[in-house]
Amino acid sequence: MEVKARAPGKIILAGEHAVVHGSTAVAASIGLYTYVSLQVSPSNENDDRLILQLKDTSLEFSWPIGRIKEALSSLGGPFPSTPMSCSSETFNLILAMIEEQNIPEAKTSLASGVSAFLWLYTSILGFKPATVVVTSDLPLGAGLGSSAALCVAFSAALLACSDTVNMDMKQEGWSVFGESELELLNKWAFAGEKIIHGKPSGIDNTVSTYGNMIKFSKELANVIQTPAPDDQSIIAKEEKLEELMEMNQGLLQCMGVSHASIETVLRTTLKYKLVSKLTGAGGGGCVLTLLPTLLSGTIVDKVIAELESCGFQCLIAGIGGNGAEICFSASS
Repeated sequence: MEVKARAPGKIILAGEHAVVHGSTAVAASIGLYTYVSLQVSPSNENDDRLILQLKDTSLEFSWPIGRIKEALSSLGGPFPSTPMSCSSETFNLILAMIEEQNIPEAKTSLASGVSAFLWLYTSILGFKPATVVVTSDLPLGAGLGSSAALCVAFSAALLACSDTVNMDMKQEGWSVFGESELELLNKWAFAGEKIIHGKPSGIDNTVSTYGNMIKFSKELANVIQTPAPDDQSIIAKEEKLEELMEMNQGLLQCMGVSHASIETVLRTTLKYKLVSKLTGAGGGGCVLTLLPTLLSGTIVDKVIAELESCGFQCLIAGIGGNGAEICFSASS
């Protein structure tokens, strides 16, 4: 049986810096995903291995199960129903196993994500041999929550293979977790995020887990769900969102976290009366531009062509879709 999981990236509509200090932010999922495929292998004591393939970076990691047991057997796992943070001692043991893989110097920044994978895998599934394949629509380091989507997709696939969550393996297509299972998934993904980022706010993994639009603070996360609107209410909400984005971008500029390239995007989209703002930490990264429902495709094409002529990569995605999803298929 092959388990596939996907988890969306995120954009922050307001409050990306305030949320780190405990204030509220508003964020939404986007229709760009990280995908994880997990296939547990039959046990063969002589050659049991855990294999991780990062397709987008052309990297493959392979560890003998015996080596992982040697390093991490003292953890006493697996413990899938009890999310735990990785201790500094365990992190160092995991890092030693990754260093044995001789990652090319240009890609050493990926080591923290691989570390999160090893912690989540051994904590949730223990020492089973398996092959895990990762692909993603999300650019790395662009403020779109790529690391959180990775941790959520890892956790979703691993939990679906554990005895902790109840999933209908016969259901066709993508399916979602129940509410209590989403809470468990989110806690594990946050544990992975802490390995990668140290002290994350938790907003990225929460949006990726639950999807939709979320009002978030460290104390509380509320999923904002609204009934299907008519055209007039859509336009009204888009106008309010434009006001929020303009206000937030002005505050971010006053904080000094904008950048010359961000300002170029803002000037370009403003010519077409479109509202843009940075999303994430700033200083470069990604800029969000709201495309109103009634905007013509011709205008969109012109904006994209002008931005691409300046050297920018453009991605179009819907916002506020589902969070983490799972599907099952026969082993290929």
